[in-house]
Amino acid sequence: MSTFPSPFPSSAAPAGARTKLGDIAAAAGLRRVHVLAWRDLADVEAGGSEVHADTVCRLWSEAGIDVTVRTSYAQGAPPESRRHGYRVLRRAGRYMVFPRAIAAELAGRHGERDGLVEIWNGVPWLSPVWARGPRVTWLHHVHGPMWDLVLPPRLARAGHLLEHRIAPPLYRRTPVVTLSESSRRELIGTLGLPAGRVHVVPPGVDPRFSPGPAGGRADHPLVVAVGRLMPVKRFDALLDALAAVRARVPGLELVIVGEGSERDRLEAQIDRLDAREWVRLPGRVRDDELIDLYRRAWLVTSASVAEGWGMTLTEAAACGTPAVVTDIGGHRDAVQHGRSGLLVKLGELGDAVAALLGDHEHRAALGAGASARAALLTWQATAAGTLTVLADDALARRPHR
Repeated sequence: MSTFPSPFPSSAAPAGARTKLGDIAAAAGLRRVHVLAWRDLADVEAGGSEVHADTVCRLWSEAGIDVTVRTSYAQGAPPESRRHGYRVLRRAGRYMVFPRAIAAELAGRHGERDGLVEIWNGVPWLSPVWARGPRVTWLHHVHGPMWDLVLPPRLARAGHLLEHRIAPPLYRRTPVVTLSESSRRELIGTLGLPAGRVHVVPPGVDPRFSPGPAGGRADHPLVVAVGRLMPVKRFDALLDALAAVRARVPGLELVIVGEGSERDRLEAQIDRLDAREWVRLPGRVRDDELIDLYRRAWLVTSASVAEGWGMTLTEAAACGTPAVVTDIGGHRDAVQHGRSGLLVKLGELGDAVAALLGDHEHRAALGAGASARAALLTWQATAAGTLTVLADDALARRPHR
């Protein structure tokens, strides 16, 4: 079971998509690609970044590319396995995985490679320092305020220093892929990465996410939030905001889907608010249950402080469900304000949720806009876009004749 459904169905990608990806890889000589990831989809705290990596690696492998993902140990998962056609190596803990994976790459223990993908998720792998040959870095967003939320003060300062001062100069000549235009602006403006090196490739939406039957919405105001129960998601602020909304919207129900380190603290907050009657934390749910929740919800919401995109919002959008979310980078691209949902300041979140729950026509219009927006996003385009950036780097490194 997974909080986040595997984003591609059990059937293989269409033949046309496989051929296009294969052509891109063949033209650039990308037969073997290694991916360095902090964690993978088997991790109990896997989220949108891991779904993104799994889907792209799956489609690349279906196109004939030999993909190896090196990541950290995941409880209950074997040290080595195959998923969706690609190899996964899980060795070392959350922090030791960085030096050990780099040492393994330098020693060739992961096998030969024609291209390297580094997923910079908070802590960079510093691939420009040690890696030779074609490479690309996936950086979904600036972590900025997240350091202060998840680490003690001294370590948080070290994280800020690494992200903002030490790492960026090393990546000035490395192609970087991010998910949204707002994140691209942050990478350029905040980290100082060269504009010509930062490329936007949005994530896709699986076809299984689609509107339910007419009349399938819950018979009471149902609000759904999905994500890892971590400080950066600010579910505590969401609970406080929705507690105030419930006084104005009788029958309101809030379902927060996900697991994480904040669960005990959120459970205690629910008790303090005397909210057991109307707040549910089901934890990890089956794929079909999550889709059903999206289809029944009147709206989805997020109070997150930072996102690369907000993939759960796009999944809900494909089900015809609008969003009310904080106005942050990533959310601004996943949600089109006034067309597929509402972008608001954190302090205005409760009022915006209450207003939309009370306006059926506005919800319906935003739901239609959400469906239209989601229809433009495909995982095949994501796989091709990310591969193209790596292929361009490979071609640029070839000697000119």
